[in-house]
Amino acid sequence: MKRPRRKRILCILASLLLALLLAYLCLPHYARQALIHLMPVIDDLETFHRDTVRHDAANIWHWPHAKSYNQYVLPAEDAAYLDSLHTISFLVIRQDSLLFENYRDGWNDTLTSNLYSATKTIVGLLTGIALDEGRIHSLDDPVSRYIPLYNKGRQADVTLRHLLTMSGGMAWDESYASLFSVTTHGYYGDDLYELVTGLDVVDEPGVQYSYRSGETQLLAFALEAATGQTLSQYAEEKLWKPMQAERDAYWLLDKKDGDEKAFCCFHTTARDVARFGRLLLRHGDWDGRQLISKAYMDEMMRPASYLKDQWGRDSLSYYGLQTWIYPYRGEAIPCLRGMLGQYIFAIPSRDAIVVRLGRKRHDVYKGPFTIDMRRYLDIAMKMLDVH
Repeated sequence: MKRPRRKRILCILASLLLALLLAYLCLPHYARQALIHLMPVIDDLETFHRDTVRHDAANIWHWPHAKSYNQYVLPAEDAAYLDSLHTISFLVIRQDSLLFENYRDGWNDTLTSNLYSATKTIVGLLTGIALDEGRIHSLDDPVSRYIPLYNKGRQADVTLRHLLTMSGGMAWDESYASLFSVTTHGYYGDDLYELVTGLDVVDEPGVQYSYRSGETQLLAFALEAATGQTLSQYAEEKLWKPMQAERDAYWLLDKKDGDEKAFCCFHTTARDVARFGRLLLRHGDWDGRQLISKAYMDEMMRPASYLKDQWGRDSLSYYGLQTWIYPYRGEAIPCLRGMLGQYIFAIPSRDAIVVRLGRKRHDVYKGPFTIDMRRYLDIAMKMLDVH
């Protein structure tokens, strides 16, 4: 190759690299972070700033082992299914005892995972506590009672109940793959408060369910205003220590000393997240202490059937107050659910809890649910039937 031609190619490449660098530097902060980290992962604890939700080392309750603990041998096809979606933890608990506990892909009982949207149910529980304590006057209070600036146009019509049931009408695009979506902005950005309080309300509140992470985030800001505490502080005092957690948990923040990502980012272990399943099974009771009123818990785990479903066709049958209700073998099973297959099922008929944490969920839906949810319950039911 002649030297002048080689020089021209090098100049073109240098110009392209410079153009790409300039384009990158012109992107907003959240988009630059998204390009650096690409898609969300469960072990993102070191990626973001965080607050610690401390456990009480002097008051820990450990899950006891059932007599037949880990005697069940997974059939080859079930083990292969767990591996196919990169399962890291699979726990089955019956009558407050660990029946089956399995860690895969290098995981163990001490490692914490991002729960992603399973976090929303925790926010729902904390809202119930604030209501019980009178810090929230009524679920039908307008959000503007707690966040006065949230009063532009239809914002003034949005209530806490609307946010709890995902019927607040917020202009939120629930897109996880787009670099410039508001969800990407929320996850990777450093301005959550300004983001969600500044979004318009585009649909009439209280009419139709539509899954919007921003509405959980707005609910969290109202909750903080009502309690005078951060989410991490309130969760530590009202849930984590009373539930006698084994280990500290973590809540990811949008920046140093910033706001908790309430819509996604509570980090804990499989054993400790199972405590939320126990709380659902016991309707808010923890060993004789009613952490959340039974009345609130009952509403939380009951579909908000007065709303239209996400397609606008039928009455809503699968979502309560920040909690999913999964139909399985004729039973309505309340559950926490995260985007990468973080599932905590509470099965009343079996007095059982199933925890599945992993790096991936199935992409095929049946109605509002991915088909892997039923498969995990089927795997757990085999154990419950045998032992």
